[in-house]
Amino acid sequence: MNKQAHPSDEVLQRCVGQTAEPAIEEALVKHLDECVDCQNRMNALVESENIVSVLKRESASTKSAKPGSRADSTETYSLADFAVAFLEPSNQPDSIGRLGEFEILSVIGHGGMGIVLKGFQQELNRPVAVKVMSPHLAMVAVARKRFLREAQATAAIVHPNVMPILSVSESASLPFLVMPFVACLSLQQRLDMEGPLPIAELLRIAVQVAHGLAAAHAQGLVHRDVKPANILLERSVDRAMLTDFGLARAADDVSVTRSGVIAGTPEYMSPEQARGEPIDARSDLFSLGSVIYACATGYPPFRAETSYGVLRKISDDVPRPMRIQNPEVPSWLEQLTGELLAKQPASRPDRAHEVAELLERCLAYVQHPTVHTLPKRLQTKATDMKRLLIITVLAALTASMLIGGGMFAYWLKAVEAPSRRSSSIPYRAQEVVPDPLDQELRRLHDHADELMSEIESGQ
Repeated sequence: MNKQAHPSDEVLQRCVGQTAEPAIEEALVKHLDECVDCQNRMNALVESENIVSVLKRESASTKSAKPGSRADSTETYSLADFAVAFLEPSNQPDSIGRLGEFEILSVIGHGGMGIVLKGFQQELNRPVAVKVMSPHLAMVAVARKRFLREAQATAAIVHPNVMPILSVSESASLPFLVMPFVACLSLQQRLDMEGPLPIAELLRIAVQVAHGLAAAHAQGLVHRDVKPANILLERSVDRAMLTDFGLARAADDVSVTRSGVIAGTPEYMSPEQARGEPIDARSDLFSLGSVIYACATGYPPFRAETSYGVLRKISDDVPRPMRIQNPEVPSWLEQLTGELLAKQPASRPDRAHEVAELLERCLAYVQHPTVHTLPKRLQTKATDMKRLLIITVLAALTASMLIGGGMFAYWLKAVEAPSRRSSSIPYRAQEVVPDPLDQELRRLHDHADELMSEIESGQ
């Protein structure tokens, strides 16, 4: 199946209903990678089936297959109810049920793409976090298979700044992945509590996120949903970890909103992602730039009342200067963020590894400015400002000399005039009158020194 041979509505409906042949599903997966129109058609078909009816149907089938299940097909289910409905009964007093080999202790949270449960693996005597794919995604075989495939690929990434995936499995047609249970909070939670972060702390987090992205990109994976909520900060150590790889890609086949907007958090999308175009690793770097902007100002760079308004701003507008919202932001950090937020992918840095190295050098400069210097590419703007300042000062000096010269001539004439009128008047010491030109030059020199000191300090 190619981009020109679009699948019929019947084929799409069979895939939604999970009755299509495996060969057709595989061909459809490849086609949806390239065809935005068919993605939208699939979204419309999926969203025509009410999520509550899906939960009731799946819950009823699970209940009939497993007597004693906690599900009740006559109720309207919340996401937490859904999490419990698909669990097997457990004889452990502190457990709300079992999912595979894991005892489930509680529901941690949920979002548009998944439900997070706290579990316990008895064989290894360790707590785990279990993320179950949301039902409106899992009901589509195409999205479910893609999620499993990309979760398995993510499990191959071994890096301290990527949340490790311990296992990937499926239960009752619902894929889930198992991760270590770590005492942490998200970067979004920290921003909500503290507002803008100190520059050194911002850079420490950004360096680690860039390294995590570099590890993923080396495996051929694009995160697609880099945002503060998907960056976890471990409390016991100073470590940031990326999470939720694969979920956004799977959700591209099934919109997570009823408005038809493509998957991912709009505020942190790249322009090409917002337009539904093919993306590569540079899309993640744009999102990283948005995260840095949010850490420095407390807000994402593009905001609007509606998701559509946000997408329009991402594609068309330039974000408000960071230093207007937070004067403590250095000019070089604003320059670096601007490079990451370039509208065209070709204008951004090519690789996350390069960005990580650049951020590391910036962090070293902030921590030890007398030992380390800024990368040369970020000194360009400061150099240009110095040139402009010198030109401005020279122009001011020239104008001052012309004006001051005239004033000096007038003053000299005024001083000499009395001596010409009367030479018989006894000599009397003249009052010393300050030279206006000298005063003006001193004032300009002091002002120039202040400006140069401000530039040298990186402000």
